[in-house]
Amino acid sequence: MDIKEKKPQPPQNSTLFYCVLVLVILLILNIFVMPSLAERSIKDATYDAFLNDLEAGKISEVNLEEDVIYYLEEGNGRAQVYKTGYISSDVDLVERLDEAGVVFNKEVPQTMSPIVSFLISWLLPFVIIWFLGGWLMKKLMKNMGNMGGGPGAMSFGKSNDKIYVKSSTGIKFSDVAGEDEAKELLTEIVDYLHNPEKYKEIGASMPKGALLVGPPGTGKTLLAKAVAGEANVPFFSISGSEFVEMFVGMGAAKVRDLFKQANEKAPCIVFIDEIDTIGKKRDGQIGGNDEREQTLNQLLTEMDGFDGSKGVVILAATNRPDSLDPALLRPGRFDRRIPVELPDLKGREEILKVHARKIKIADNVNFYEIAKAASGASGAELANIVNEAALRAVRDRRKFATQADLEESIEVVIAGYQKKSRVLSEKEKLIVSYHEVGHALVAAMQTNSAPVHKITIIPRTSGALGYTMQVEDGEHFLMSKEELENKIATFTGGRAAEELIFHSVTTGASNDIEQATKLARGMITRYGMSDDFDMVAMESMSNQYLGGDSSLACSFETQTQIDKKVVELVKKQHQKAYKILEDNIGKLHELAKFLYENETITGEEFMRILNTKPRIGMNDQAEEE
Repeated sequence: MDIKEKKPQPPQNSTLFYCVLVLVILLILNIFVMPSLAERSIKDATYDAFLNDLEAGKISEVNLEEDVIYYLEEGNGRAQVYKTGYISSDVDLVERLDEAGVVFNKEVPQTMSPIVSFLISWLLPFVIIWFLGGWLMKKLMKNMGNMGGGPGAMSFGKSNDKIYVKSSTGIKFSDVAGEDEAKELLTEIVDYLHNPEKYKEIGASMPKGALLVGPPGTGKTLLAKAVAGEANVPFFSISGSEFVEMFVGMGAAKVRDLFKQANEKAPCIVFIDEIDTIGKKRDGQIGGNDEREQTLNQLLTEMDGFDGSKGVVILAATNRPDSLDPALLRPGRFDRRIPVELPDLKGREEILKVHARKIKIADNVNFYEIAKAASGASGAELANIVNEAALRAVRDRRKFATQADLEESIEVVIAGYQKKSRVLSEKEKLIVSYHEVGHALVAAMQTNSAPVHKITIIPRTSGALGYTMQVEDGEHFLMSKEELENKIATFTGGRAAEELIFHSVTTGASNDIEQATKLARGMITRYGMSDDFDMVAMESMSNQYLGGDSSLACSFETQTQIDKKVVELVKKQHQKAYKILEDNIGKLHELAKFLYENETITGEEFMRILNTKPRIGMNDQAEEE
């Protein structure tokens, strides 16, 4: 039996609404608009002119109010209403008006044509309502059609996906660097879209979905577009937040529409960015009408129902994989989990070269040194470093970016721009000099510490009055207990220098204290580097790609012990740093004086001064203070 689609009908109270709207407009026109138009047509006249017109027999109607006289003057085939002041001392005025045959009216005389008055006050509102009502009815019908999934679905129930093809993106795997493992896994998907027969011949089926996980800025979206560019197939891109609508059920309708379009344009790639927006773990509560949960359920159903052999591949990206629902991650939905981590040293170098192709750059730029200095930077941050270098070259009126531009750009990303407006006093400048040299000297006098690359006391927009940059010679993925302790000692070196030279402390070590405490707590609670707790995890981490949120999983008594161990560890390394500076106080004075005078020390200058014999009889500026 054929079932005809029933067209949505407007609500029954829509007619009442329009009637009320017409009455309101009519009242507004007749109460406010018409009197205003009538008032604008009245001209002012003097009392003498009024009397002259009365004697001449030109006045046909008059309205006498307490202090105003309105009268209608007719003559030469035209009529005009005037108003003048009412002089109460003229007691014979009423008799003269009566003798002249003037008609007395209780209302102000009107010169507007009755036809014009009717058109404005009655016909015009109906015309306005006709067009306004038609427009509102059209919008209402379209929205109802959208909610019913009818042919008028244009916004509600329609996915907001953007379709890209090769001609519009042009992104290939050659445009993505530093993620060789991810590209290798995705290349197989591209090959399947190109040659599905060789996979079907052996009986292999392509994974329905691949989940790209990693920190922000590592190129997850770029990799998805590169897959579509390499495969030369349509690419549907939509964000997880676009599924969530104000009306319950609209997100599920958008999911259905997205997969319907994908099946029609197969082979193709569907990319859902920030899928954790709709794919969070369900809370297990019974009842309710959660829009996000309905959208997730529909997504799970669609991923089970579509035929992967058609060449529809689902890619998704997130930086919160631990928050996703287990049903979304099981085989048959997202079969592959592709990590897109921060690039290593070689990857950073390749990424810098890719982005450097977009700007004019000097021939002698050493990308390896820039990559070493930018340890821990993501692909997006490396792109920003290259762009900042180009902007710096433009500010200096040069035609290309140099090695110095790239090195300065790294400092801009780490600590911000130089704050030239902040001028330190001589005393503060000297304290900052000793503070930063304290960090560098403690690092240099310890084994297994990263070499000092640069020391500066130029204030930055991040709030730092100075900083010491250390650069590892190579890539390190493991850190020993001794290396972590040395790192804590280096953090405390600035405060130790202040205590040793000035016998006082300042607020400049606040960030150092925070970093040292965080590292010491991690050694005890997560890395098992405490003899008392052995290999017992006292702390768990979540959201590892978004900075990491830690939570203790132990009793209050154990937390008290942990706090004591953290204090002991930091205090021990603080004393160690103080002893190192005390034993090398001559070099501390010499380096601090050089930094005070020059404001910046490079790694080469630092090592040269450190390795030379101290000068005898050197006047120390700090001792004079």
